[in-house]
Amino acid sequence: MSGLLTKTQLAAIADQITEIEKATDAEIVTVLAKQADDYYYIPTLWAAMAGVIAPSALLLLPHWLVLSEILLIQVSLFGVLALLLRSPFLLRRLIPKQVRHWRASNLARRQFLENNLHHTEGGLGVLIFVSELERYVEILADRGVAEQIPNETWALIVQSFTQRVGQGEVYEGFDQCLQAVGVELAAKFPITQDKNELPNHLVLI
Repeated sequence: MSGLLTKTQLAAIADQITEIEKATDAEIVTVLAKQADDYYYIPTLWAAMAGVIAPSALLLLPHWLVLSEILLIQVSLFGVLALLLRSPFLLRRLIPKQVRHWRASNLARRQFLENNLHHTEGGLGVLIFVSELERYVEILADRGVAEQIPNETWALIVQSFTQRVGQGEVYEGFDQCLQAVGVELAAKFPITQDKNELPNHLVLI
């Protein structure tokens, strides 16, 4: 089990890609990332800010604290918050949306290159990328596909998939997305030769 998908669901996605590629010359690669970055610097910054503010807040208490007590509270507060804020539930809410999307978008482009989607015959590689923590979905197409299918077509599919990911329905999102992508690719790039240039299984990172 991947943590997000079961072995049965992973196998179903691979089978679905295999079936889609029987009707098109295009090559599909799917990638699912738990998160695009560890973002540890963000909880650390928030914890450090709290540690800096803590002494001022302690001055409002009715009883004075000695320096050693204040330092102990500062260090303890920093340590507790630095760990607590790393939980995915809180971390997602601390990271600015721009930062989340920038990190995820960069990872998607690296995956496009690392999975050799830019080396397919005719430039017909398509990447379906999902990063769960960021609730980020992107479809990247090589030049051959991009010339025939506009980004607006992918945007509608991505929007629906993103909603699914936000609801925790990652497998259902992949299923729906692959169906839609398969229809577009079969219409524009119908099968002319039996080939399989890239693996069909879902890449987990």
